[in-house]
Amino acid sequence: MRSKYLVYLLVPVLVLGLSIGVIAERVPELNIMTTTEGYDPVRYEAAFLIQENLAELGIEVSVEPTEFSTLIQNFYNEQDFEIAIAGWSGRVDRLDPQHFLGTLESGQADLGGNNPGGYVNERYDELFALQAKEFDQDQRREYVLEMQEIAMDEQPVNILFFRDEVVAYNHNNFEGFVPMAGEAIYNEWIPFDVDPLGEDRMLTIGTTQEPDNINPLDSTTVWGWKFMRMYYDKLIRLSPDIEPLPWAAESVDAIDDNTIEVVLREGMLFHDGEPVTVEDIKFTYDYFREQDFAYFRPFYQPLDEVTIVDDNTLHFVLEEPTSFFITVTLSQIPILPKHLWEDIEAADQLNPEDVPTVGSGPLKFDTYDRGEYKRLVKFDDYFKADDINIDGVDFNIYADSEGVYTALATEEIDMTAWRLEPAQIELAEQEDHLTVVSVPDFGYYHMTYNLRVPPMDDVEFRRALAHAVPYETFINVLLDGLGERGTSIIAPVNAFWHNPDVPLYDYDLDLARERLENAGYWWDDDGRLNFPE
Repeated sequence: MRSKYLVYLLVPVLVLGLSIGVIAERVPELNIMTTTEGYDPVRYEAAFLIQENLAELGIEVSVEPTEFSTLIQNFYNEQDFEIAIAGWSGRVDRLDPQHFLGTLESGQADLGGNNPGGYVNERYDELFALQAKEFDQDQRREYVLEMQEIAMDEQPVNILFFRDEVVAYNHNNFEGFVPMAGEAIYNEWIPFDVDPLGEDRMLTIGTTQEPDNINPLDSTTVWGWKFMRMYYDKLIRLSPDIEPLPWAAESVDAIDDNTIEVVLREGMLFHDGEPVTVEDIKFTYDYFREQDFAYFRPFYQPLDEVTIVDDNTLHFVLEEPTSFFITVTLSQIPILPKHLWEDIEAADQLNPEDVPTVGSGPLKFDTYDRGEYKRLVKFDDYFKADDINIDGVDFNIYADSEGVYTALATEEIDMTAWRLEPAQIELAEQEDHLTVVSVPDFGYYHMTYNLRVPPMDDVEFRRALAHAVPYETFINVLLDGLGERGTSIIAPVNAFWHNPDVPLYDYDLDLARERLENAGYWWDDDGRLNFPE
């Protein structure tokens, strides 16, 4: 791959009377894949700021704005990138550090996994395994802190910034929104929290984002799961206060270190009228394991088997004690109807029109017109239907964030699914019919390197590049102060698990150049950076 970038410099050297050539190899032009400006202007602008600074180091960079679903496909499923600017959302289950730590675990580096950069560190992997089975929170914390030190030192990803989640809703039409950490008001409690104030009982949400797909065995984006979790149910739901609540389960109890007993709630139905049974629960977990859906692998990996005890009881037998199984695994894996999925051999190969959309959640699937519109409607036979005061949720999909804000200001929609851009926040605060809600996010935006591709495989190169990132410009200019500079993969707002002592790489181009020089990199007469000789 690198040979096409060879530059031959002829240096006369007298060796046995011959003049030979010394071969120098320039660092090739690097490609940064990012979102389009319409989808996320902050990520878009961040890529060009990084490009400018790398040019100061003699590194040519091309920026490739990419439609979001294509970016996700290239990044996760094909790992076809050199550098990518992406983001992890702060879903409430991710307050447990398991997910974010797993994004750098080597077992998740295969296609479709959560470690698309391919980072491998034996000590990190050892600590990942230790923390996953450690029930003593203080001891687990020690493992988690050390993992953050390793990651910050080796820089397989650069955490660019944590961005506040600032959204708005029309308080003349609906009330009762309960913000959640990292998710603000677009969370899975909307059906139970929101009350209409007028005759219109359909909540309308505006968004530029839409699912990569709505296949629960193939979707790898938060926008797929934020939508699907409204119509699929789980055994556990996490409350706005991050308390695990038995949900489709009547009760969940650890009967020994390796066995979790689940009693299924009686009388639940799928949206097609079929009953939800223990056979469906066992099938769901077995099916996810058989299909080996990499995105969910961290959730089901600790599971040895699921056994049916009686008509309402199951035992989840773990290979070893697992600290996050109840709060994370049981709260994230959606219950699938066995009668619709059992004959599907390769779930990830389904055509969109062939994907079953029958769940057992509080809302049921109605319509999805890609790029235009989605609709979910109330499931009247839901076991908590009496607690749902809306008739459903409409999602209007817009080309850019400006379209979403205009729709909010003109009362075409009732709320935003995602954060407002900085310039829109002040405008929204001046509108009499809008309430602006702000919560800190523990998700983050990151620049991930494909470590299979030189020079990103060189830790000294990555450390040098960390000094070429204008962190304060991101916060003060792009985010208008509504965020925090990137540090560790565990955000400062997640205080118990965050390591405040990780080494920081301050923006300093002179230090970046010094690090490169100390690592053997050098500059030719054109100012271009070359690999060590």
